Amino acid sequence: MKLHCDVEVVSRHLPCLGLRNRGKGVRAVLSVCQQTPDCRAQSGAGGKRGSAHPAFLLVATLKDKRGTSYELKDNIEQFFTKFMDEGKATVRLKKPPVDICVSKANSSALKCFLSALRLAHKGCDVDAQLSTPTPVKTSEFEKFKTKMAITSKKDYPLSKNFPYSLEHLQASNCELVRVDMRMLCLKNLRKLDLSHNHIKKLPATIGDLIHLQVLNLNNNRLESFSVALCQSTLQKSLRSLDLSKNKIRALPVQFCQLQELTDLKLDDNELIRFPFKIGQLTNLRFLSAARNKIPFLPSEFKNLSLEYLDLFGNTFEQPKFLPVIKLQLPLTLLESSARTILYKRLPYDSHLIPFHLCQDLDTAKICVCGRFCLNSFIQGTATMNLHSIAHTVVLIDKMGGTEAPVTSYFCSLACYVNSSDTLK
Repeated sequence: MKLHCDVEVVSRHLPCLGLRNRGKGVRAVLSVCQQTPDCRAQSGAGGKRGSAHPAFLLVATLKDKRGTSYELKDNIEQFFTKFMDEGKATVRLKKPPVDICVSKANSSALKCFLSALRLAHKGCDVDAQLSTPTPVKTSEFEKFKTKMAITSKKDYPLSKNFPYSLEHLQASNCELVRVDMRMLCLKNLRKLDLSHNHIKKLPATIGDLIHLQVLNLNNNRLESFSVALCQSTLQKSLRSLDLSKNKIRALPVQFCQLQELTDLKLDDNELIRFPFKIGQLTNLRFLSAARNKIPFLPSEFKNLSLEYLDLFGNTFEQPKFLPVIKLQLPLTLLESSARTILYKRLPYDSHLIPFHLCQDLDTAKICVCGRFCLNSFIQGTATMNLHSIAHTVVLIDKMGGTEAPVTSYFCSLACYVNSSDTLK
C-alpha cells in the first residue's frame, strides 16, 4: 500500500536542542511494507506471518528513493487526524521520537493508509495490503508534479502525457497552432499559460477545466473568444484573462457572464468596441485595452469600479452633437414583446423561441432609465472622466486627456429630453 503526499519528518528532540524544524514538507511516497522472503528466511522466525514479520513504514523521497524505514508494531504513540478531510495527518512514533507530518494527500487514500498503520501497530496480519520494500522510481514523483514550465519547442513533450496532477502549466514559445487536447484532461489545472504561440482558435472544451482561474493567451493569433466559453464553467472560476497581442475585433455580449473576472488584458488587438454589457463585470478591478480601435465606450462602462484602467492609444472620436434617432412609433409587436420579456425577466431560450430572437434579446440595449430597447431607440454621446470609475488611469492620449466619449441609449423621447443636459 502506497500513499503519495508531502511529508515532513520532525524530531521531537529539536526543541530540547534549541532548534526548529523546517516547517515545509517534501514530495514523498509512503509505503507500508513487509520483509522480503529472503529476509524472512534469514531471520528464521516462525509463527504467524503478521507477528513474526511485522510491517514497517517506508518514507521515500526524490533525493532518497530507497527511503527510511520505521517500525510500526507497538511503536505508534498517537494519531492526529483532525484535518484528515483536508489531506493532512500526523503519526507520532515512539522510537525514534519523530512526528511524520502528512499533507497534500488524497483524503480517501489517507484514511485507508492510516487504517493500515493502525492494524500494523496492533500486530495484525495486513499482508494483503502490503508492498515489498523496493526503491521508488523517479517517474512516480513526476506523476504528482503540480507545476510544469515549457518554454521552447524542443522541450515540448510529444510521446508522453502531462502529469494529471498539474495545477500550473506553461507552454510558451512552442509554436503551437492549436490547444493540445491532452491539456484539457488536466482537471486540477488552475493556471494555463499558452502565451507566445500561433493559436488561432480556442476549443470550447477549455470550459471543462472547472478549476481554471488564470488563462494567459498573450501573443497568439486569436480572432475571437467564443460564446461557448463565455457560457461554460469559466463563469464561476476564471479570475484573470490575458488576450493581449491577438487579432480580436470584438467580444460577444455573453463575455460579460464571466463575472468572477478581476483582471482583463486586451492590449494590442483590433477591438472596435467593448461588450455593451461590460458593466456586469462587477468584480473587475484591472482593465487594460491600450492600442486598439475603440471609438466610443458603452454606456454601462460607467458601472465599473476599477483600481487600474489603461485605454491609451485608441481612436476615440469627439461626441456627436446630433443624436441618432431610430424611434418607431407605434412600437412594433416584436419591440413591444421584447421589452416586456426583458422588463419582467421572463425566461427564454432556443427551445421556446427561435434562436435569432434569443440573440436579439441577448443584445438588447439598456436605456438610462433602466428599461430595454431593441430596434427603437435614440442614441446619444457624452464624455466621461475616467477617474470617476478608476483609481489609477493611464492617459488616453499624449495630450494628457482622461475623458472618453460614451454612447448612451434612450427608449423614448421623454428619456432623451430628461437626460439632454448631460449630452453634447
